[in-house]
Amino acid sequence: MPLLTYEQTKPWAQKIADAVQRKMMPPWFADPRYGHFSNDPSLSEPQIAEISAWAAAGAPAGDPHDAPAPRQWTSGWSIHNPDVVAKMPKPVEIPASGEVEYTYEIVPTHFTEDKWIQAAEVRPSSAQHVHHAVVYIRPPGAKWLRHAPVGEPFTASTLTDPEERREAHETTSDLLLVYAPGSTLEQWRDGMAKFVPAGSDLVFQIHYTTNGHAAIDQTSIALRFAKSPPQQRVITLQLNNHALLIPPGADDFRVEVQGTLPNDATLLSLMPHMHLRGKRFEYDIVRDDGSVETLLRVNYHFHWQLSYRLAEPRILKAGTKLRAIAWYDNSRRNPHNPDPEKTVKWGDQTSDEMMVGFFDVAVPASMDKLRYFIRQPGK
Repeated sequence: MPLLTYEQTKPWAQKIADAVQRKMMPPWFADPRYGHFSNDPSLSEPQIAEISAWAAAGAPAGDPHDAPAPRQWTSGWSIHNPDVVAKMPKPVEIPASGEVEYTYEIVPTHFTEDKWIQAAEVRPSSAQHVHHAVVYIRPPGAKWLRHAPVGEPFTASTLTDPEERREAHETTSDLLLVYAPGSTLEQWRDGMAKFVPAGSDLVFQIHYTTNGHAAIDQTSIALRFAKSPPQQRVITLQLNNHALLIPPGADDFRVEVQGTLPNDATLLSLMPHMHLRGKRFEYDIVRDDGSVETLLRVNYHFHWQLSYRLAEPRILKAGTKLRAIAWYDNSRRNPHNPDPEKTVKWGDQTSDEMMVGFFDVAVPASMDKLRYFIRQPGK
């Protein structure tokens, strides 16, 4: 329901006040004790008090002469005039019920020269069916999915090569963008961009979920090019724990993973990903003396999977130990839990679980992801 006019908004005044008092709106789930983030939309305490007082007074309209001009909403991309929009050539048919295997579609860029991407935005045509989407950059000559069809949807089980079926979910290709409910335009700072080599393909990997209504989806990605070659290249890394095993009924089950940076990098943003049992997620720096600095802690919300962009990028030296911790609620008290009697393992479907801590870093423009993981001399 839109809340664009006073007439539309007044009947909901008390619910609006309740939502801001409980800090459910605007959606932001970071613990304010840790970190500062450039995309934090949180209201201040005086703003919350003002909204609450307005609702308690009966939501008066005020003087219409003081009203601001009506806001103009754009119906197109949040990226203003994107340079390229890459759309999956063929739509995907989503059934009304049942589980849907991860769906892929390979889209050639037809870039005749290398491109640096300053901003990117993913837009599904049936967002209510998209659990998440990942767009990978597959450079020319890559072996990943080399026998898969181009320009039409497929799943791992439909591939004829047994090795490709096994490796469909595993790739060293760079991530261009991750989309999940709550995702917005991703724009990197001046002097930083993602790299797409000439002749690359974009590989859309989409996890669809069913909701009782059949649909068709044809996801697109909009790109804006950097005006000049940047000094730093942005790469997306991740901390995963595929060995998670959540017992039945556990209401605060802890899973962690650690990793050490092989080279210097500038930390830009953090994006946790779990499924319906996700409760909290935390990123830490663990120092050699055992002390811990928490970079981000969120009360996880499956329907608002946000990227938390550091207000000030953080330089991390080679050898920095990063830790991600996730807590899960597999009890009956979790209203979203599909089966509290189940021992939950890692899996693709929403009824399974994941533990992924995505994070964007900036490295020298000449360094790709594979080279980043080769420790440089003296590091």
